[in-house]
Order: sequence, then structure tokens, then C-alpha cells
Amino acid sequence: MCGIAGLHLLNPKLYPHLGELLGGMLHQAAGRGNDSAGVGLYAAPGAIPASQSTVCALDQTPADQAVKLISAAGPKPGDLTAANFGQTLVVTASSTAKDLADAVLAALPKAAIISRGHDLTVLKGTGQPSQLAQDWHLAERGGWQGVAHTRMATESAVTPGGSHPFSVGFDECLIHNGSFSNHESIRKRLSRAGLSFDSLNDTEVAARFVAHQLENGATSRQALTELIKTFDGFYTLLVSSARSFAVVRDAIACKPAIIAETPDLVAVASEYRYLAGLPGIASARIFEPDPEVIYLWERPLSPAQSATTSQLALSQN
Repeated sequence: MCGIAGLHLLNPKLYPHLGELLGGMLHQAAGRGNDSAGVGLYAAPGAIPASQSTVCALDQTPADQAVKLISAAGPKPGDLTAANFGQTLVVTASSTAKDLADAVLAALPKAAIISRGHDLTVLKGTGQPSQLAQDWHLAERGGWQGVAHTRMATESAVTPGGSHPFSVGFDECLIHNGSFSNHESIRKRLSRAGLSFDSLNDTEVAARFVAHQLENGATSRQALTELIKTFDGFYTLLVSSARSFAVVRDAIACKPAIIAETPDLVAVASEYRYLAGLPGIASARIFEPDPEVIYLWERPLSPAQSATTSQLALSQN
């Protein structure tokens, strides 16, 4: 049993309040799992310089020391900064995300990279979700989209690395409530295709499956269609990228999920109470997603944004 929450904001006036709204949902989600938690936050359009990347790692090296170590380990990425948020170290620089991740691992070999990209920041940790939200300064964070998860572990150990979101592709996140029964056979298949894994968590297998599909040219809808065909088990998934926000459930749909739509936002939650504090919820269209139906919302990009996004994604390979 885990708690899922997500926000896809349509009204730019709400962007400064993303963390505050998502934090309220995370607090409610703690009732479905309080051994660990995580969030994935997408910065508001234009807030991040086009040349800048962000890498998040599970590592508690003090930020000032991390900057010195990264600088000493090899070519220093431009405009290098680092900050500690609980058990997560957030590093930014004028660099490709791949080069920045390589630099972080060269300097901090015990670190575990939990996200890399342009728009995305992932923060994870073990402990009570409300305390973690304070460690992350979640209420002060803005952005246009976010996902949150509270975990009650059923697969793999309770560790920061085992918490959700799993972000294994460029600016991609996946969170999951449920359990996959055939994840080990899929893990072996993906391993034979050259993919590596950081944990024994079944959710990571789904995240790497989706990322592998996207890297090979599939759209988000196509990747999730293949996931439905391939994975057995009981699940509700929330999958996000720098452009999209998607929900899918298995054929039985026994894991709870609810969606709310207003002119200002789309919200996804495991239970209605997560949604009760959102603006405009009293007049929202509220419904339960149907089994094996992919619900997908996309943020339209300008031609310039589309070109920048394509160039950034290509530079990671």
C-alpha cells in the first residue's frame, strides 16, 4: 500500500504554489505509507537557462565540500552549484546532464544518481513524509508539474534508493502503487539488452522499461501501451516528463486512483482527501480512471522550446 499524488498545472498563476499544493497532498498520502517518500518537481517554463542541467544524488556530502570535490575530480562544469536537502544532494551546472552526472560520480563514487535532466529535481529519503517535506523546503518550491509518493514497502528494502519516484530517463519520473508479479523476468530481459539497475525494486523495472521504449522512439502513449501488454500484477502508475503527465491502471484496477480536472489543473491521487485542499476542487470534474486506459495530458511547447528539448535529450545519449 502506497500513496500517489500528482499535479499538472494549467494556470501559470499557480506555478509559485506547486510545492505548497503538492506538500498538502503528500501530507495526506502519509496515511498510505510512512517509511519513505519522494517528490519530482518540474521547474516553470523559462525558469532554467537552456544550458543548465540538474543532477540529484543520494549523498550527504556537505554542498560546499561536494563542489570542491567535483571541481578537483576533472574538468569543472561551468556555474557549478550544490545544495543539500535532507538525504538528497542537488547539483546544477552549465553542462549536459550526462557529463554532470559523470562528474558527480567521479567525485563522489558512493553517491547514487536519482535523476538527471533540465527541468526536473527529484528529492527522496526515508522517514516520515511531513518531516521530509520540511527537509526539502517543499512549500517554498514552484514549478508547473510535480509528483509525490509515500511508500509502504512490499518489494525490496526500505532505503532512500528504494523510494519513489524512479527517474532513470532524461526529465522522466515514474511512481507506482501496487506490485508487479513478473518484474524479475522483465529485469533479465532488459539486462540482456544492456540496461543496468540500481535496486531490486519492481518499480525501477517499470521505469527502465518505459525509458527504454522512449529512447527507442516510442511516444509516451506507445510506451505505456507496451507496459500494459508486458507487465502482470496490480498497479496504478503515474508517469511524467518535461512535457507530459500520464496515468494508467491494470486490468483489475484494484489499486485506488482518482483524477480531478479543472480549467487550472489536473490532479491525481490515491484518495479524494488528498485533493480536498486544491483550488477549484468544489467544481472539478472528478472521476476514477478506467482499467487499462491511458490518461495523458501534454503541455504544448513553442517551436523554440521543442528544439531546445530535443537537443537536450539527444545530448544525453
